[in-house]
Amino acid sequence: MKVMLEQMGLKALHRIDPETAHGLAMAALRTPFVALPGPVSSERLRMSLAGMELPNPVGLAAGFDKNATAIAPLSRAGFGWIEVGAATPVPQPGNPKPRLFRLSQDKAAINRFGFNNDGMSAIAERLARRPKGVPVGLNLGANKDSTSKAEDFAKVLECCRDHIDFATVNVSSPNTEKLRDLQGPMALASLLDGVMQVRNTVPVFLKIAPDLTDQDLGDIAKVAEDARIAAIITTNTTLDRAGLQSAHAHEAGGLSGAPLFERSTRVLAKLRTLTDIPLVGVGGISSGEDAYAKIRAGASAVQLYTGLIYGGLSLAARIAQDLDGLLARDGFQNVAEAVGTQTQRWL
Repeated sequence: MKVMLEQMGLKALHRIDPETAHGLAMAALRTPFVALPGPVSSERLRMSLAGMELPNPVGLAAGFDKNATAIAPLSRAGFGWIEVGAATPVPQPGNPKPRLFRLSQDKAAINRFGFNNDGMSAIAERLARRPKGVPVGLNLGANKDSTSKAEDFAKVLECCRDHIDFATVNVSSPNTEKLRDLQGPMALASLLDGVMQVRNTVPVFLKIAPDLTDQDLGDIAKVAEDARIAAIITTNTTLDRAGLQSAHAHEAGGLSGAPLFERSTRVLAKLRTLTDIPLVGVGGISSGEDAYAKIRAGASAVQLYTGLIYGGLSLAARIAQDLDGLLARDGFQNVAEAVGTQTQRWL
């Protein structure tokens, strides 16, 4: 019955503008009428990432809860960890609408939001009131009109660090002009140095783009190691449009969802050969099999977002439960045992 109601709700939401639909879904999530499964965990699923104890490795990617307004219900939705944001120092409206497009034929989405958010002060206040339990992190961003985008990341972390379990440096969004330029080795090293100086004990993650060469990945791995980054999130959205079928395929912005799965998993596997830093697999995950493939390619944990558009909020719990079964089927006692066992397959 719950599955049927969720599918009916998804069909209704898919008939309206996607950004409006997302807003309605977020509003519904904050009511008592949405059934949530609660924590999903087992001996096989419990794990440690950057010193955080997770009930399961299935996380929520940044962008779903940009302003940290639904942390409490999301903590009961089956996720093992949650990332909110991106937050910038000053509130900003983001890019003009429309800026989110469903590509239903491709099980994908294109967005060009441009870090629309309420700003670090408002988000910090909400984070301070969040319930304890599932670890919560913040994606750090830079204002569009900032004269020093690199300094913006440190400002946001300094403002919010007392209320989060980890922070992610996001230099990989394609929707803020010149942001991806900060992935270059010299610029990235300088940026991370500023962030690490204000982090106190907060683990810092780095989120990278999928549209990188092997040389780029090698440079980033070296810089991340030198900076003592706690984990690398692979990957953000892509600018590639190969093979898409949907009407909105050529809209500007970052592509996420099923078409990104293979590209992001290959980047993940390559990075696994370049560094021992824990990796987080993101991009095109819509099933337990997808999450398992990311883990066996080299990910210690995974994150979802676009899959929720097509699978509903119950997807997180289903993936965690299915992942538990897959680990048991193949004789793994825990997630860590499965990490990187099929890296070579993706190279």
